[in-house]
Amino acid sequence: MSKPLKISFVGSGVMAEAMIRGMLQEGLTPPDHLRCSDPQPARLAYLRDKYGVGTTQSNAEVAAGADVVVLSVKPQMFSEVSAQLQVPEGALILSIMAGVTAAQIVRRCQHPAVVRVMPNTPAQIGKGVSVWCATEAVNDAQHDHARAVLKALGSEHHVHHEQMLDMATALSGSAPAYVFLIMEALVDAGVHMGFSRQMAKDLVVQTVKGSAEFAEGSERHLADLRNMVTSPGGTTADAIYFLEKGGLRTVLSQAVRAAYLKSIQLSQLGDEPE
Repeated sequence: MSKPLKISFVGSGVMAEAMIRGMLQEGLTPPDHLRCSDPQPARLAYLRDKYGVGTTQSNAEVAAGADVVVLSVKPQMFSEVSAQLQVPEGALILSIMAGVTAAQIVRRCQHPAVVRVMPNTPAQIGKGVSVWCATEAVNDAQHDHARAVLKALGSEHHVHHEQMLDMATALSGSAPAYVFLIMEALVDAGVHMGFSRQMAKDLVVQTVKGSAEFAEGSERHLADLRNMVTSPGGTTADAIYFLEKGGLRTVLSQAVRAAYLKSIQLSQLGDEPE
């Protein structure tokens, strides 16, 4: 990029802070090019003191002069907040609001260049994955801006159809909860066998972390990696047998589909005439 981006955050919650922290760590833009709005003075003081960013309680003021305006408010607040915004001509709107469609953002903000993003929780530590799509009005430079901002949260994947964000919501957006539930069950199993809860947690967390990194660095199919651990007639084979018998694959597939259908439903509600 030829010059540092001026990026403004409308709403300064946990995910906005994660983006600020990531962009500063990556040297994407200096602190004096970042501005945040929030109704809570204490929250603004915290961000100002910790990161050196500009702050204001005015949503209209925070957007002025920005290259990228990040909509990071709760979806139910969007109607009120959008009425206060005047997005600069030539700026990019980047929304991380769940269930608010790009068409609704264009209509409410009266601004055509919109990128809609589905991040996930690990983005808070720079290990997330973000799936995003853009309206036709987003130009090549703005595509680059979106990629640069999202890479501060982890990896990013651009899709051409907005309905794929509903798929991403179910598969990656909600997936940390699935993983935590499985981890919780494994810890409980360890406690049942006699480990302390802390030791069981340490064993499970490190195993999941190591397995994920192993899978990431391997070109083998996940089934091949599983087979590497599963000796014929061994302990793992018995465990896998009971997992398959209990319908683990089917239950997970049904759970992901349920989340996908719910995401579609919420997006359709957001597109209803107002």
